[in-house]
Amino acid sequence: MKTTALLPRSALALALSFAGVAGAQQHDHAGHAAETQPAAAMDHAAVDHSQMDHSQHGPAKKKTPSKQGAAAAKPAVADASQTDRSQMDHSAHAPAAATPPPDAVVDHSKMDHSNMDHSKMDHSQTDQGAAPRAGAPQRPREPIPAVTDADRAAAFPPISLHMQHAPEFGRMVVFNRLEAVDAEHGSAQAWEGQAWFGNDTDRLWLRSEGEREDGRTESANLEALYGRAISPWWDVVAGVRHDFRPERSQTWAAFGLQGLSPYKFEVSATAYLGERGRTALNLEAEYELLLTNRLILQPLVEVEFYGKDDPRRETGAGLSTAEAGLRLRYEFSRKFAPYIGVSWERAFGDTADYRRAHGERIEDTRLVAGVRLWF
Repeated sequence: MKTTALLPRSALALALSFAGVAGAQQHDHAGHAAETQPAAAMDHAAVDHSQMDHSQHGPAKKKTPSKQGAAAAKPAVADASQTDRSQMDHSAHAPAAATPPPDAVVDHSKMDHSNMDHSKMDHSQTDQGAAPRAGAPQRPREPIPAVTDADRAAAFPPISLHMQHAPEFGRMVVFNRLEAVDAEHGSAQAWEGQAWFGNDTDRLWLRSEGEREDGRTESANLEALYGRAISPWWDVVAGVRHDFRPERSQTWAAFGLQGLSPYKFEVSATAYLGERGRTALNLEAEYELLLTNRLILQPLVEVEFYGKDDPRRETGAGLSTAEAGLRLRYEFSRKFAPYIGVSWERAFGDTADYRRAHGERIEDTRLVAGVRLWF
């Protein structure tokens, strides 16, 4: 004790300084150990953070306290358990956000994409083996080659072939109407048919129609015409027509046009030049309306004009007669089709006057039933 008292005052201060430096180093190591521990493992219950200055614990480099600074700070940090850490700033000590490993499964449905700019994202490194994401552009596994001029030429070759005509000789006989008629004075029969022989461009046409009533032929005619195709749908015809009834027979020179008009109307227009300057014109149009593949409704309109009066045949100049019919047939086959229908006929002008003079009706509506045949 005497030796200590005899020491100079300066030596005593130096010893205390050495002791303070040692204590400060011990505190610094303890604080550094506390920094390395996770924030979740620290006990902050008794710590007053409001008075602590952690400016030296930030991400900046740490400064080694000097001997004098350590001696000065010794009283402030002597007891860490009594320090108020409520004011401490631990933002620098917070661990960085955990980055999931590359092979981890990320739930994108819970991610907030509202602030992300997807237009600047680079998808060029997308793994081709991975399943495509929704909305992501998909590239073909094998690139599609560009279309060349040779490909276009192969897809659309020029059409240089003209219409080909079959040179074979053909024929067809059709009875469009072979029917029984409910006439005014009992039953009657009527027919209308045509036939052709030849090829696609040149044909011989035969046409005939007539009517029988009470066992007597009321009207009958036969036409023999040469037909030449002027288009895929139209033929011009020229030839002769011979009327067997009514009254005495009569022969006409005939020429006309027949074919399939737009909207599939079968049209025939034939002009006639007879004896003593008599002339006539016949116009006919019919249409086939397919209700089903086998059930077909066929309307028909036919009108006749004459240039002169002929009292013996009861025909007057101008519009002579008009006929309209509607027939419904069922095709068991194309060559055999029974039908039922209705027919209306009316006389006009001088023709009507001739019929009145002979006690005949100028207008008549009749029920018909018959069959359509091909040979």
